[in-house]
Amino acid sequence: MDKRSKIAVIGTAIMIIIIAVALTITIIKRLSPSDEVMELTDYYTVGDGEVLVIMQDHIYDKKELLIDGEVYIDYETVVNEFNHRFYWDYNENILTYTTPDEILQAEAGSSNYSITKSMIKTNGRGNYPIAKVFADKVYISIDFVSKYSDMTYKFYSKPNRVVIDYKWGDYLFTEVEKATQLRQDASIKSPILRELAAGTKLMYVGMEEAPKKGFTMLMTEDGVMGYVRNKHIKESFYETKESDYVPPKYTAQTRSGKINLVFHQVFNQDAVNNLEALIKPTKSLDVLVPTWFSIIDNNGTISSLANEAYVEKANGLGLEVWGLIDDFNTEVSMNELLSHTSRRETLSNNLVEAALKYKLNGINIDFEKIPSVAGGHYIQFLRELSVKCRNNGIVLSVDNYVPSSYTAQYNREEQGIIVDYVIIMAYDEYYAGSEVAGPVASISFTRDAVKNTLDIVPKEKTIIAIPFYSRLWKEASDGTVSSESFSMTPASNILVDNQVETEWDDSSGYYYGEYEKDGALYRMWQEEESSIEEKLKAIYESDVAGIAAWKLGLEKESIWNIITRYFE
Repeated sequence: MDKRSKIAVIGTAIMIIIIAVALTITIIKRLSPSDEVMELTDYYTVGDGEVLVIMQDHIYDKKELLIDGEVYIDYETVVNEFNHRFYWDYNENILTYTTPDEILQAEAGSSNYSITKSMIKTNGRGNYPIAKVFADKVYISIDFVSKYSDMTYKFYSKPNRVVIDYKWGDYLFTEVEKATQLRQDASIKSPILRELAAGTKLMYVGMEEAPKKGFTMLMTEDGVMGYVRNKHIKESFYETKESDYVPPKYTAQTRSGKINLVFHQVFNQDAVNNLEALIKPTKSLDVLVPTWFSIIDNNGTISSLANEAYVEKANGLGLEVWGLIDDFNTEVSMNELLSHTSRRETLSNNLVEAALKYKLNGINIDFEKIPSVAGGHYIQFLRELSVKCRNNGIVLSVDNYVPSSYTAQYNREEQGIIVDYVIIMAYDEYYAGSEVAGPVASISFTRDAVKNTLDIVPKEKTIIAIPFYSRLWKEASDGTVSSESFSMTPASNILVDNQVETEWDDSSGYYYGEYEKDGALYRMWQEEESSIEEKLKAIYESDVAGIAAWKLGLEKESIWNIITRYFE
């Protein structure tokens, strides 16, 4: 081989070596993990005064606040995620939290708070403002929330973040088998978020994502989420997250036996004069509910027909007295009244003071005009009133329509927790304003009222109210429909006077009759012994706390013999 050929061969060999080395370096670089480190402050971008929230196993879509070292969570998140019993008054800027026996209140921006048990407030002072307001946004200290809620939290800095546990149960974990890295993405070329020592425990997150080859999405104890190579972690295992939270216990002032209650419509203080005559025909009666109190303005002032002699006479006859308050005054806005903390306080204090003054055994709330917008304020009023009643030994009962979607604002489920008795007015299926004629309370209507109530209210707190009256419906020749209510005896007389032979209707659970007069058709589903017994059977079989009836004096004396058979 000549010299020139040798040079060519050597040159080619060198070129091949250079290419091989270049290829090797490229392959090594491609296969070698990146050692680039990403700062957590760049990974979790959090502004000044902000806090990132890791909610169990995901990043929350809202940033919260860090003020003077204290984490604050927005009000909507608190009530929707952690504790629905926190209540904010947007009119007076007052936060209220109600336990079974205390009402805690704090004004916006204040470290001071008040505690009410009966009607007297005592003051306390915390180490930080409990609530903060910025324009229309309300924030509550997470530390204060955690004292009364089934949740725990840990705060970490750089960047500011809080890890919150509030959903308990089994979660999937693993441990690092060989020292490795937590990376931003599922690639060895992705920046490193955290060096992980062998034995580090990690929780599986992002399990709804499609698997990424060779990597698993995991989270560290301090809320840093990223990807770890599968070959560097051990086999997964489940671990149970348990809460040591003890929920508040709402004691109920329920009676040991079945309740047999009747409403007594009172028009003046002379009602005591014929009370004994009205009570004499009754049997097995336990509770009288006189319609004594009414709200008369938006400030919580009440009118009263209460009479001490009435209570004394009723108690002497072996009856408890639960004074009723209504909201029938058309000049009163229940939303305007109940949405102000000071006005709710005035109303509840007026009721408790009246109960103590007249030595009432209980208070009965008959608010039938609560609009949807006022539902939350109404329930808050019941929470606050329940505290005062519970601490004064006063039974708190609440009248309700039968459960329906359009009366959901009455929140019977929460009532079933906080009050002593939930009374369901299982009547007026067809009422004075109905456009078609029908029974006051058909048997299917009664059964549905019982079933749908017991789906959300404990049976030992449920009282089903039945009617002592019938409606005479008039269908005029022009198609208009009107009605008039009658007590049992006059209703029976109408049918007799018009020579009506009623027939039993299984579908409604009533004797039904009709007649024509002066060009109009008159129809009646008659409330009498048989219809009452059908209702009592359904109520008795459900084993609820008792029955109620509207109203005293409308019934036949024989009705009490039937009631006694079921609720003695």
